[in-house]
Amino acid sequence: MSELQNKVKELFEKNEIDLFIGYEKGTRKPRPVFVSKKEDIENLIFDDNCSGNLAVYLTRKDLVGGKKAGISASYYALKSIAQLFDENQLKEENLRVLGISKEGKVKLFDSAEEIKQHLTETPPPAKLEDDELVRKMDAMTPSERWGFWTDELSKCFKCYACRSACPMCYCTKCIVEVNRPQWVQPWAGTISNMEWQINRVMHLAGRCSDCGSCGAACPLGIPIHILTHKMAESVKENFGEADGNGNVLSTFKPDDKENFIH
Repeated sequence: MSELQNKVKELFEKNEIDLFIGYEKGTRKPRPVFVSKKEDIENLIFDDNCSGNLAVYLTRKDLVGGKKAGISASYYALKSIAQLFDENQLKEENLRVLGISKEGKVKLFDSAEEIKQHLTETPPPAKLEDDELVRKMDAMTPSERWGFWTDELSKCFKCYACRSACPMCYCTKCIVEVNRPQWVQPWAGTISNMEWQINRVMHLAGRCSDCGSCGAACPLGIPIHILTHKMAESVKENFGEADGNGNVLSTFKPDDKENFIH
């Protein structure tokens, strides 16, 4: 039995968890698995290919509500979990988080602060394809960039897979479901698609873990995760690192720079 399986078995035996959210082998790549009994622990795996953001399931009341949960957390899942703690969406006493230490060992994190400390000491995984796309976009003129996103977002048919894949989209009622007033037009169309993505990115400003799950979930391959990535860069450049004391849209500081307003 692997190191991960042993640790999960121990958590079940100590009654520290009722459910474990992890990975198992899939047809092409690892897929999520939800373990509620010890007999299924042997299916759990956790390696470099397990890069998805399982934190998205932690706010699912139909799955986790009222239960003590454990989770296999990749680097970006740890970032999302830390943010969810800051937003009071998770309770330390109801969650056991397993990640990978700097030495490559399975590590049980005892607190939100320990997760944050780990993140400050651990570099993010490389994203070579995304970095190349960002470089190409940065080299574009504003009109070229507008043309690029107009072409890409015109394909969107508003399936909202991006929203479903995002750990930070946990609102019980999304802005796209509000029709009094109608903030975002419900039909698919280039302008209404842009309105939806602008709203999504703004709500994720300073909160996005940069995991890329939204882009990976898009059935049309629209690189919408680059939008949140660029927003994260702008937030850091203009307002500094997020400190957990409020997100960008709900926080005002008198000394904030205003040179981003054009």
